[in-house]
Amino acid sequence: MTTVGACAGEPETPIPQAVPPLPGIAVPPIDVDAPGRTADQLSGWAATVSDQTRVSTTALEAYGYAAAVMAQSRPDCGITWTTIAGIAGVESRHGTHRGSSLAADGTVSPPIRGIPLDGGPGVAEIPDTDGGVLDGDAVHDRAMGPLQFIPETWRRWGVDANGDGVVDADSIDDAALTAARYLCARGGDLTAEAGWRQALMAYNLSGEYLVDVRDRANTYAVRSVP
Repeated sequence: MTTVGACAGEPETPIPQAVPPLPGIAVPPIDVDAPGRTADQLSGWAATVSDQTRVSTTALEAYGYAAAVMAQSRPDCGITWTTIAGIAGVESRHGTHRGSSLAADGTVSPPIRGIPLDGGPGVAEIPDTDGGVLDGDAVHDRAMGPLQFIPETWRRWGVDANGDGVVDADSIDDAALTAARYLCARGGDLTAEAGWRQALMAYNLSGEYLVDVRDRANTYAVRSVP
């Protein structure tokens, strides 16, 4: 059992090691088909959760919107915003890795790119699949954006979530919904331990990674509840 730090004089909050992670505070109903950046409808919810979790409102809007879309399109999956947030926290600190910043429209800049996947120690070898068009590397593939997709996976699963007509791995809106779609396809029922584990291992074949995501997701869940 891990704990969440509290203010001086206050007890620390235990964080359960639940798998799948706890769902956290519910995402309010929204019109997922509204024009423009539909995630903006979650601004009030996200602002409250941001105060409690220290995750930016823009990022939380993206995670909440992705969960809301999947609740309608894949109700059998049951993916929660906390799982998406856990992955994004591990992958890129919610779009802020190495000095990048997250704009109000969901754009991460400068773009986040991983190391070359050149088969070095502890690194998979993935020769270039996109001519460097997406990841800027014409020799080896690199993971891209706040959710760290490789080009081949992005081309198959990427989706425009903010209504701007562009499928952009550097948009946290597009990346969050793409991640949700991919996880649901790979894990099936993410409300079951077996399904959640299968989805996470498809995203990153690492037991240590799974534990890191689990702990972050449960932390956000516990902190989000007033």
